[in-house]
Parts: sequence; C-alpha cells; structure tokens
Amino acid sequence: MTWKDNAAENRTRSCRGPTAWAIRPPRSPVTAPSCPVEGESLSGSGTRPRRATGPTAWIYMTRTRTPVYPLPCLPCLCTSHLQGIINLGVSENKLCFDLLQSRLTQSDMLRVEPALLQYPDWRGHLFLREEVAKFLSLYCKSRTALRPENVVVLNGCASVFSALATVLCEAGEVFLIPTPYYGAITQHVYLNSHVRLAYVHLDSEVTGPDARPFQLTVEKLEVALQGVISEGVTVKGLILINPQNPLGDIYSPGELQEYLEFAKRHELHVVMDEVYMLSVFDEALEYRSVLSLERLPDPQRTHVMWSTSKDFGMSGLRFGVLYTENQDVATAVASLCRYYGLSGIAQHQMAQLLRDHDWISQVYLPENHARLKAAHTYVSEELRALGIPFLSRGAGLFIWVNLRKYLPQATFKEEELLWRRFLDGKVLLSSGKAFQCKEPGWFRIVFTDKAHRLRLGMQRFRQVLEGRPHFRT
Repeated sequence: MTWKDNAAENRTRSCRGPTAWAIRPPRSPVTAPSCPVEGESLSGSGTRPRRATGPTAWIYMTRTRTPVYPLPCLPCLCTSHLQGIINLGVSENKLCFDLLQSRLTQSDMLRVEPALLQYPDWRGHLFLREEVAKFLSLYCKSRTALRPENVVVLNGCASVFSALATVLCEAGEVFLIPTPYYGAITQHVYLNSHVRLAYVHLDSEVTGPDARPFQLTVEKLEVALQGVISEGVTVKGLILINPQNPLGDIYSPGELQEYLEFAKRHELHVVMDEVYMLSVFDEALEYRSVLSLERLPDPQRTHVMWSTSKDFGMSGLRFGVLYTENQDVATAVASLCRYYGLSGIAQHQMAQLLRDHDWISQVYLPENHARLKAAHTYVSEELRALGIPFLSRGAGLFIWVNLRKYLPQATFKEEELLWRRFLDGKVLLSSGKAFQCKEPGWFRIVFTDKAHRLRLGMQRFRQVLEGRPHFRT
C-alpha cells in the first residue's frame, strides 16, 4: 500500500500563509481518492484538485476507490412512518426532545439585537466563548479555569476536523487514528485539505488479564507510526475519540497520559474528540477529559473538540467547539470561520443554554442518563437473548456487536451481504467496514431512538437473523 496520491503530488502552489485560502483559484474535478488527505499548514497553503464522483461518493471509501455500502436516501431514513426503514445506524440521540423543546423555547432564547445580525469576531462572540470556557471548566473538571481566548466556535465538529486538517498539515500528510473509528472523519479531513488517515488497527483478541478487546497501546502506535514513516510519508498528528466511537470505551487517565507522551516524543499534534463526554450513563464509570489531567505533556500540540450534537441531541443545530492553547492554531482556524461560523442568533441561544448549569446538571443530564441507560439495557437484553456477543459499555449512544457467526465465511463480502439483508428487512445498521474494523462481522447498533421505533427495529433485526424475510408492522 502506498500513501502517495498522484493528483496531490502534482498539485500547484499558488499562495502562502495561513489565510491563503481566501485567494485560491477554483479546483478542477478528478477521480475520487482511495482515502483521506489534507490541506494547508501554518507555514504554507496551496491549490489542490477537488475529488468527487457523486452525492454519495464520500459515504465510505476504500483504498480500491470503491464506495462501500452506500446509504439509502435520507428522506427514506428520516420518515417517522413505521413502514419505512428504522434507522439504528446514525448516531443521534432522539430520547430527550421534550426536555430540549421546553428549554429552547423559553423567553431568554428569543433575543435579537444589532450585534447578533452583524459580522462577529470569527472566533465567536466573546459572550459565547466566555460561557463555553466556563462550561468546559465545570464539566471537563479542568484543574484551572479555561480561558475564552483559547475557544473557537464553529458549525459542528466536522468543521473542526476540517479546519484543523487545513491548518496543521500539508496535502498528503497523515493523522494516525486507531480503528475501528467514526468513519466520517475520513471525509472531514480530506474533502477540503487532502489529509490522509493512517490506521492503527486494533483487534478483538484479549491478550492478558488486564486487557480488553480493541485496546490501544503505545506499542501499537509505535508500530503504525514507523510503518507510515518507512513509506516516506509525514505523520503530523494523532486523532483520539474519548469516549470511543464505535466501541464505547473510555480511556483511563493513565492511558491518556501514555498516548500524549508518545505524541510528544514524536512531535505530533493530538486532536481529542470528546463529543460524547456527557453521555457516560453508567454511574460506576469515571470519565476524565484530557483537560482534567494534572499535566499535559505538550499543551501547544493538544487540541480538544466538543459539540452539542451527541450530548444534547442537537446534531441539526450545528455547534462545535475547539479548545487549544496554541494561539497560532486558534487564529488560523478562526480565519476559516467565514465558512465554518454560525449565526449570531444561534450563538446567543447556545450561550443561554450552556450558562444554565442548574438545568443541565439537575434536569437534563440526570434524565438523559436514565433514558440512555434504559435503552441500552433493553438492547443488551435482546442481544443476550439471541446469544450475540457485544461490548457492554456505559458510554455513548451505541453498542458494538459481533455478528460473525451469521457470516458463512469471515469476509467483508459476507458482511456486506448481511448488511444488505438488514436493509432489505427495513432496519439500517452500520457495518464494521464503515469503521475500518479489521475483523469482518462487527456492527454498530444505535439505541437512542424512541421506544416504539427501537422495539420495532430490534424485532426486524431478530427476524433477519432468524431468516424470516417478510416483515409486518
């Protein structure tokens, strides 16, 4: 396998500097690439060809330049009609709309003033960044108060990934990322910036009494890093998701410290995706944000993102946060917020929501955690009744299940055929291949839907596995 991309190799450089995007000429369409790539760095930028082959070309890509498991059209998935497809594949929390509707329609949310209708500071209005800093200080349990000047607000974490790829990397450079991982990151870092991902493949084998399936170790990071370097490719950073998607694992403080020390030794940036940090519903688990660590080995290369999409079930509102002590990175990312920013009215609403610590801590989080736990328990019991192995975790919106026994042969072709059988049975799951899992047969089930749809989805799931092709609602 080679990480080099001919089109990226032949790109022309027409401008320099962290804001050079402003004068880029149009890009010409070419063939879709095999996997992600990158953008400009703080020291340089340039033009690169746009890759696209159609509206679904970027759903899931393989190194054979072939789309994998294209999703059905969104109107089919979004319908509330029970004759349609039950969507247990997209990670959205639909359990607490009643709570959110009540809070977001209160009078303090409805405010319009001149400053909200004019161009803002591209980092975000100061009033919002102050509330974000206070919110993260409280819920990340930071050792010291976080500072608003280190906050940049964008329209979702997809934009945070895209912007960081643009300002940290040159085209063709890579981020390390453990697999399985949230596959859309591939698109986020490639589409505008042509940054690639180099996989740290993990497996389900448990090798010791203190080990767990798909466990990330520094040794595995070292092997992956040296493998990429040996091909003459530059590695600029490491992406970590905590709590992990799709596994639901939580990294311990000791593990986080080891990963950060590894990155410092090799002068790598660390991008910490903590988008599920408030979706830890098992009371026995202690989640630790990287911002809560007593000492960051390399603060200037540690960048944390969070959003309201998962923890608050507001993926359609498009609100994401970057926290970084590196002011060069913050300034460069902010310069991209001409494209990645959010409206002043939305910023006001987010500030009102995030400053309401009483409602968040006493109303929303306890009820959300209770509903997450109940839905997780229901799906877990259904899986146990079918004798299906799965990772029982207490974080996130999903369960990682092992359906290998339903594959006639342990191949990704058979996994795809099973995925299509589920789709024919009107239930959408996410397959392991979509997360670059190295072992065929793993699937992710999202359990955060209304009870009647979740029950129907699991009924169809069972019917597919039992070989019953006809479904009645």
